[in-house]
Amino acid sequence: MAGVTSKAPLDDGIIEGRNAVLEALRAGVQIDKVLIAKGETDSALKAIASKAREAGAAVSEVDRRKLDSMSTTHAHQGVIAESAAVTYASLEGILEVAAQRGQPPLLMLCDGIMDPRNLGAVIRSCEAMGAHGVVIPKHQSAGTTAAVAKASSGALFHTAVARVTNLNATIAALKKSGVWIFAASADGDIAPWEADLRGPAAIVVGSEGKGVKKLVYDNCDFHVAVPMLGKLSSLNVSATAAILIYEAMRQRTR
Repeated sequence: MAGVTSKAPLDDGIIEGRNAVLEALRAGVQIDKVLIAKGETDSALKAIASKAREAGAAVSEVDRRKLDSMSTTHAHQGVIAESAAVTYASLEGILEVAAQRGQPPLLMLCDGIMDPRNLGAVIRSCEAMGAHGVVIPKHQSAGTTAAVAKASSGALFHTAVARVTNLNATIAALKKSGVWIFAASADGDIAPWEADLRGPAAIVVGSEGKGVKKLVYDNCDFHVAVPMLGKLSSLNVSATAAILIYEAMRQRTR
């Protein structure tokens, strides 16, 4: 399929925070080394160290200042892991996962989400609601960094993420595979519960400031708006994604 890349490394190879490191180990991510703040006696960190050793990773106690200097999230919680060969999924791989489960594909396409906290939150919602994968563009987007892993509470390591060169080419490829494309937009003409998300579906959410780009928007089959009853006119992108992926789960399980 055009615009699809695969087997790209985790962008910075660093995993920070207790939940993120633990979920990476549970998911079987290959961890080379786990660094734990010297002097820590917390039982959760001891459990992480034990699980890391069982997985064949080297575990070292280091001065907390070393962890501080390595941290990009500034919230490492006394533990940082260095991963190896964590790979992006391919679009074909995500569709194959859905086929193996006997389910219609359900994907989230992220059009230019720059804030790693938002991208992490989107991935967390997708994992929780049973989506088969998340697609991000190669350019003008947060990647799978330590900050994204931490914001996802480790859901990143249980979710297939494909990184593509061209989102419009990816949409075209999905359409050829029979997937309907739903764009989230304040200008949408249907509410979430009016969108039929029971079949093969990909939900597109846009960047924090500009939303879904015009060409991407025009290439989508349907445009969905979350009704706003309060004084504010819009929701954070991660909140919008959570509402729509929940609605898809609700329709598919009722």
